[in-house]
Amino acid sequence: MDMDGIEHKMVVVNGINMHIAEKGEGPVILFLHGFPELWYTWKKQIIGLASCGYRAVAPDLRGYGDTDAPSSSTKYTTLHVVGDLIALIDSLGLDQVFVVGHDWGATIAWALCLYRPDRVKALVNMSIAFTPRNPSAKPTDRLRAAFGNEYYMIRFQEPGVMEADFVTVGAENVVKKLLTSTSPMIPTDIGLWVPPNTVITLRSWLSQEDVDYYATKFGEKGFTGGLNYYRSLDLNWELTAAWSEAKVQVPVKFIVGENDLSYNNAPTKAYVNGGGFKKDVPLLEEVVVMEGVGHFINLEKPDEINKHISDFFGKF
Repeated sequence: MDMDGIEHKMVVVNGINMHIAEKGEGPVILFLHGFPELWYTWKKQIIGLASCGYRAVAPDLRGYGDTDAPSSSTKYTTLHVVGDLIALIDSLGLDQVFVVGHDWGATIAWALCLYRPDRVKALVNMSIAFTPRNPSAKPTDRLRAAFGNEYYMIRFQEPGVMEADFVTVGAENVVKKLLTSTSPMIPTDIGLWVPPNTVITLRSWLSQEDVDYYATKFGEKGFTGGLNYYRSLDLNWELTAAWSEAKVQVPVKFIVGENDLSYNNAPTKAYVNGGGFKKDVPLLEEVVVMEGVGHFINLEKPDEINKHISDFFGKF
């Protein structure tokens, strides 16, 4: 797919074939997407940052798009995905890169900086703040107790169940619903989530062309790869005990929308703004709360996000 000079290639990393999109010359910025997204979510950042003198590189993460999708859900831990990224950085012949993450990409970016801070010059992370490991309870136990069985992360846990529901709804409607919904709940009766013949209205920042690209790729690949990241929550918790109370020792700028459900709750606001975040991320330089913006912040305000990225990385 040739779009505004964006080039595409396959690289072998950590035993899998990974698709990357890239444009520009200069210091490398590695862009990490979330769910249900692909490299494509960063297209305006790729073009914008390339014009600012950077080489923008955006992979389809393990399990997504044109990158390989190992069949076992146990192959999607943060250790696996960070391993992919270290191999990708190695394949670029670099010691360090700048990193930008959003949603699951932000979670992976925090893990990358926690495990291998030597490979990251600086990080701009969006929407998902760093989450210190809670040694007292598994993530799914805490989420189920707090939000119930219809909370989306809990609904995603059982292999095959959500995939079957998504087939019923259809890839296009799944993408539309996930990108536009303001509720984190998915009813057990999927017909209540997207009733038959429902017309889902797109947001101003989401075009039918965008939906078509995502729907085509997820239609081909399925959603299992992306869902497996959620199915690895408890395994991540088990494998990362050694990093309990470890600090993120990388310069960071954090950007979040004031209407983002992941931020718009009292505990998260208290953590981000009350000193806990800075304690866990000592080199946190700035927190930006963007007014009138929700979760898909890089899509909603691409020009502003590009400026935040270029301004911050320009310091280094």
